[in-house]
Amino acid sequence: MILKINNLVKKFKNEEVIKSLSYDFKSGNIYGIVGRNGSGKSVLLKVIAGLYKQDSGDVLFDGINYNDGNNFPKNIGIAIEEPAFINDLTGYENLKLLASIQNKIGKDGILDSLTIVNLVNDKDKLYKKYSLGMKQKLSLAQAFMEKPNVLLLDEPFNGIERVSVEKIKAYLKKLKKQNKLIIITTHIKDDLVDLCDILLEIDEGVLKEYDNKK
Repeated sequence: MILKINNLVKKFKNEEVIKSLSYDFKSGNIYGIVGRNGSGKSVLLKVIAGLYKQDSGDVLFDGINYNDGNNFPKNIGIAIEEPAFINDLTGYENLKLLASIQNKIGKDGILDSLTIVNLVNDKDKLYKKYSLGMKQKLSLAQAFMEKPNVLLLDEPFNGIERVSVEKIKAYLKKLKKQNKLIIITTHIKDDLVDLCDILLEIDEGVLKEYDNKK
């Protein structure tokens, strides 16, 4: 899998948030994108995922431009913003509802994803009673549960305790060995230095290789 971005531009009210961005992401790697709030990192992931339509440029998955029509990229897991989980359903019930859309997995697959993020013991608790960290874990579980080939994770470790972060990182490293493509954004570089193969930085919509001297 090669995710190729060519001269990508995304504007909001005539302000360029992503500026002629080009980069090739290749499967079998974990990419970390470091940037301050408002740097464009979340917008970039949303364009890649098909949640935002670019103003110009291309987003190609193995040469196919899904953003050119109404189709979403195939076999992709997303934890970019809080999904529309239902407050009066449990964590497990929320994932079961989402899994029913494509019917790729059953109970075991859902429980596996909850175990990966250390949330299985709270699976029967109502979502409205979840803490911020538990909500973040559930978001990651829904991204993982159908075993996608591409993962887009925006600030994935926010509010999650260290032991669970380490468990999730170990799982991501395992996925890399399975030739998955993983892109993670954060505003804290230290969250990624022990995880990512390639570190990038984004500032004012411009993406470049990270300067390790910083």
